[in-house]
Amino acid sequence: MPIASPLAVVFDCHEPRRLAAFWRELVGGGIEPATEGDDWVGLRDVPVFGHLGFQKVPEGKAVKNRVHVDLDVADIAIAVDSSRALGASVVGDVVEEPTNWFQVMRDPEGNEFCFILRKSRLVL
Repeated sequence: MPIASPLAVVFDCHEPRRLAAFWRELVGGGIEPATEGDDWVGLRDVPVFGHLGFQKVPEGKAVKNRVHVDLDVADIAIAVDSSRALGASVVGDVVEEPTNWFQVMRDPEGNEFCFILRKSRLVL
């Protein structure tokens, strides 16, 4: 039996409202009204994740994330273009692996995430 159950993925950030709005547009869900404040904003009903949190911290991001979110997409180019319109940025080129292709991205505060196109999704 596990010791704990996952509750949420939480992003440290400078502007919780802004970053929550970005991720809501990217992955869905809705802002939990009781959490919407200057120091914390929570998204509820996010597909697969359940909850995402955005917590204000004083320090800036200085190095690559040790944990990141992978997002399944049907088309990397469309996902990149759509997320860039929301404020994301591209890191490097698309990488091919044996089972998928991926594109590293950064959200508006520099947190890395990846768009994943699984080869098993393609009809060859």
